[in-house]
Amino acid sequence: MINRNSSAPDSHHRGERAVLAVFPPSVNVIEPKSNQEADLEVNGHAINVKWVGQGHLGDVRKVLNDLPMGNFIFAARHMSPGARNALSEAGINWVDESGAAEISIGTILISKTGVPQKKDGAIKRWTPGVISVAEALLCGTQGTQSATQATTGLSAGSCANALRFLSEQELLTSKAKRGPQSARRIANRREFLSKYADAVNEIRPGIEIEIGISWQDILSGIAKLGYRFDDSKTDWAVTGGAAAAVLAPFLSSVNRATVYVNAISIAELHAIALAAELRPIKGGRLTLKPFPTVSVQRLSRHYDGLRIAPWPRIYADLLREGVRGEEAAEHLFEVIHGR
Repeated sequence: MINRNSSAPDSHHRGERAVLAVFPPSVNVIEPKSNQEADLEVNGHAINVKWVGQGHLGDVRKVLNDLPMGNFIFAARHMSPGARNALSEAGINWVDESGAAEISIGTILISKTGVPQKKDGAIKRWTPGVISVAEALLCGTQGTQSATQATTGLSAGSCANALRFLSEQELLTSKAKRGPQSARRIANRREFLSKYADAVNEIRPGIEIEIGISWQDILSGIAKLGYRFDDSKTDWAVTGGAAAAVLAPFLSSVNRATVYVNAISIAELHAIALAAELRPIKGGRLTLKPFPTVSVQRLSRHYDGLRIAPWPRIYADLLREGVRGEEAAEHLFEVIHGR
């Protein structure tokens, strides 16, 4: 039998432990002999376990593209809805550390929703300053205190602390501790982006107002609205599905939009809406929000008549928009960095 109390810290054993946690005691799970190409033997069936990290759609697709023949169970920290759909379509078993699972092996059928996980206390260390520096790095800023300070406008201490934290999380690496080779570099872009997006979406939603609009063409409507914002000296940037439709078209239609503006209170949001002749209405298809970080405001750029938020923030915001949003986020990543 497998030792279910193993404390092995590596990702491979972490995946095996996630799998073992969902099998009832009646299931016979053993470790195959060393000369067999399998991780586990479940009621006589040879099974390989693939750890896919955070469990976003991109994490799963990356492994699926190179998957050899055999019986597999994919394991992750928390399998996203898009990842679950992709694995279901591919006929692949999966499990995550919340206890959620969809497994069919011989006569064994397991379907669990899992227990919602409490927020990891460590995620609180992803302060707005850390997130701002992460956005700058993902957008190509050199990993030094001076470069990140110039991009974000944060203090030298804030940038240095953010770089230290990201290095401690093993998300950044450097060739030397000091000198010209000491600039930090992203160790694994996919993992860095996943951790950043999780941190962004762990933060409680802030203030926002919904606006009623009658535009048939969302992008054209936002472009015209942008002129009003510019006239009133209001800094702004579009994010989410509408922004992705400009940078990396994927969805066949976009009928909602989220726009960041330079406001810090609900009163300012309403004042900005009034100045642009917009009418707040519950359920409106346009949402106005304050810029979430200084980097989002400073790194926004003009494309095709629109001011677009930096791509990492668009990616993170798309993950809030359900399975189709997650697919659009993965497409955005592929367009920016290739498959």
